[in-house]
Amino acid sequence: MQATKHILLVKPSNFAFNSETAGSNAFQNNTNENSESINKNVSKEFDAFANTLKSKGVNVTIVADTAQPPKPDAVFPNNWISFHEDGTVVLYPMFAPNRRLERRYDIIDSLKESFIVSTIIDFTQYETKDRFLEGTGSIVFDHENKIAYACISPRTDKLLFTDLCGYLHYTPICFSAYDKTKKQIYHTNVMMCIAEKFAVVCLESITDKKEKELVLNSLKASKHEVIEITIDQMNNFAGNMLALQNNDDKNMLVLSQSAYDSLNASQKILIEKYCQLVPLGIKTIETIGGGSARCMIAEVFLPLIFE
Repeated sequence: MQATKHILLVKPSNFAFNSETAGSNAFQNNTNENSESINKNVSKEFDAFANTLKSKGVNVTIVADTAQPPKPDAVFPNNWISFHEDGTVVLYPMFAPNRRLERRYDIIDSLKESFIVSTIIDFTQYETKDRFLEGTGSIVFDHENKIAYACISPRTDKLLFTDLCGYLHYTPICFSAYDKTKKQIYHTNVMMCIAEKFAVVCLESITDKKEKELVLNSLKASKHEVIEITIDQMNNFAGNMLALQNNDDKNMLVLSQSAYDSLNASQKILIEKYCQLVPLGIKTIETIGGGSARCMIAEVFLPLIFE
């Protein structure tokens, strides 16, 4: 199953520019607005985001962020946890100390009321060794074909990635990707999105010819139509999209309004062959937080207790 009908969102309490992550995340911007104004806008954006997905028939679980300790990036839960179809939960080692505070075992416990959790794989001990792997930010999973993609960066350790793929029985595909300033792209999910029958990828950011061929050949071998985006489109979060299904088994692609506006007509037509585009306005979140629609969603593939 590539697209789930169940997702987890965390409504932030103290959203803010995170100086601990800014050094490796070129997508962040400090707007110097006051915190009250920022959080008011973020609350509106979050509520509209969640309500739109609910109205589309997606099953949305919302957890409120705890006010203390302050967690500026709590709205991006996909970096610290992932939930898998066989009942596995993975906990990931986080680069920034203040992001490690986002891990909440009570969230796992609450999901156990509806879903089966059979195994927990905990990689968090690697934080003490300065080795990091930030969930489905670092890893883009092709669940149908058991392939995982990762662009290596300070937030994505190659050996941890391959080790996790061994636990999950996925084939790992590693590469390097860079922005226009030759800086490593911090998370794979800003330059790549994999749906059931198509993949959106910024091939321009993969500068090594052999690595680019490796990624492209893998996507084609798994029968994905490859829809290429430019670095400029990637900078507008056109790679940070996520395929979901609703309760009527209809496919959709969730993305920000900024990402949608950056796509050209032919790209939209290609995507709409397979699913409905669902653009969502989250300008404050993506400008200050440096993450977009995909980053806000932790997919829940866990088996339901009652089906």
